[in-house]
Amino acid sequence: MTTTATVTEPRTAVRRRSGVLTRLVSTPAGLAGTVLVVLVLVAAAVGPLLAPYSFAETNFSYPYQQLFTQGFWLGTDDLGRDVLSRLLYGLRASLLVGLLAVGLAVAVGTPLGLLAGYWRPADMVISRFVDVTLAFPFLILAVGLAAISGASLSNAAIALGIGFIPNVLRVVRGETMRLKQESFVKAAVATDAPLWRILGRHILPNTLSAIIVQATVILPAAIIGESMLSFLGLGIQPPNPSLGIMLSDAQQYIYRAPSVAVLTGLTIIIMCFAFNLFGDALRDALDPNSSKGH
Repeated sequence: MTTTATVTEPRTAVRRRSGVLTRLVSTPAGLAGTVLVVLVLVAAAVGPLLAPYSFAETNFSYPYQQLFTQGFWLGTDDLGRDVLSRLLYGLRASLLVGLLAVGLAVAVGTPLGLLAGYWRPADMVISRFVDVTLAFPFLILAVGLAAISGASLSNAAIALGIGFIPNVLRVVRGETMRLKQESFVKAAVATDAPLWRILGRHILPNTLSAIIVQATVILPAAIIGESMLSFLGLGIQPPNPSLGIMLSDAQQYIYRAPSVAVLTGLTIIIMCFAFNLFGDALRDALDPNSSKGH
């Protein structure tokens, strides 16, 4: 009996994961989003190793080069730096800030959302915090926090993460309020299970799918937020590249070498588009009702 249960449980988990992956790539949008996300992650992970030049290497003899000239595939900027190399490094930096911001938002928003959704007195206090935070537009809040804390990669990630905490908190709170009405949670309460066990073992595992989807939804906004902060000089600082810094520099010579601004903007658009497509497809794949249509 014990052996059968031990074998069946992993097989069930494998089948469940396989079903999610199948639904994820079963639609054109899901397949495209998955492929684009994989390409973005690969470019961020190994792109700097494949970059033909260092991001800070200057070639003053070849400024403002056009595409595919003088050995520079995507041209050069005003200092003769290779645009392709800087895009690969900048993509990595922008994605890192976005992931750190999302990680902070999930790490803080999840326990607060669980507590607010389950315990009414805590909900009254935490909801006031959310109301105050949402009173400020996200970008204004991020700019203010970054300006106060100082310009750096870590401070930009913290500022963006704080701005996203209410998004995660509200999703987890809503899921917790729904789940606490389920019979398995009421059974745990009836056995006098401690609060940490109810939240950690019975509610949190059933909110993970919603948390994962929410993380993929806010990641594109975090990438745009990092680009905006760096564009304003409140994010990553030169000589380290980021997509926002490249856009800020490119505006000074946009009429002479418009390809730098265009390519940087397209990189941001493709990254955000990829994660948006992937997030939508992942939400449908994790929804148990989505399998009814197949």
